[in-house]
Amino acid sequence: MNIDFIELDYRETPIGAVSIRRRSEVRLGGVTVYEIKLDDEFLMSSLFTASEEALARLGLAPLERADLDVIVGGLGLGYTAATVLENPAVGSLHVVDWLAPVIEWHETGICPLGPTLTADARCSIKHGDFFRLAVSDDGFLAEPGRRFDAILLDIDHTPQHVLNESHAGFYTRESLTAMTRQLKPDGVFALWSDDPPHAGFEALLGEVFESVAAHVVPFPNPYTGGESACTVYVAQHPR
Repeated sequence: MNIDFIELDYRETPIGAVSIRRRSEVRLGGVTVYEIKLDDEFLMSSLFTASEEALARLGLAPLERADLDVIVGGLGLGYTAATVLENPAVGSLHVVDWLAPVIEWHETGICPLGPTLTADARCSIKHGDFFRLAVSDDGFLAEPGRRFDAILLDIDHTPQHVLNESHAGFYTRESLTAMTRQLKPDGVFALWSDDPPHAGFEALLGEVFESVAAHVVPFPNPYTGGESACTVYVAQHPR
């Protein structure tokens, strides 16, 4: 019997019910699609990964050295993390995610990229609140004073459309400045957004970093037959 849809797991979490499902997309010739949802919000689909991969490439592109130490906020289906690990200059990657079931799905192989991430000795996955750790004195890894080459963030839909109201306070000058204490002097902060470039957010980044660019990342949309696009903000050199 062919099963076109199966919910692989469903869990309650402090910020809502998270689920992972696998389905066969008959409109696209039966391609297998994995999706993660938080309540009714889609967090990630394996059908649309170009911008998550671009976050890793664009975020690391300004750093021309070896043994990069990288933080990724948000695990999802693992496409940003896996693309970071494709970069031979990366020496260590630390992925921070608040949703313990998502981490478990990678560790048990329910997520297709889980075995790739867990088998790479450079990669560690930490259960924690990115937004709290970003501004804490102890830092992401409870190592005060440690600085990273890049911090890549893909959790909320946009800085204006957050998954949980507790995240909103991060997108302020005060919190972004606090986060830069964990970046090296030429370090990069990069952020994925589902919307076109937002002039107000670019201006805010410009108050915290010396260099800011908003990259529009187009990708094919098989449902419309046209293109869709997301934005990757890349900010470098904390002030």
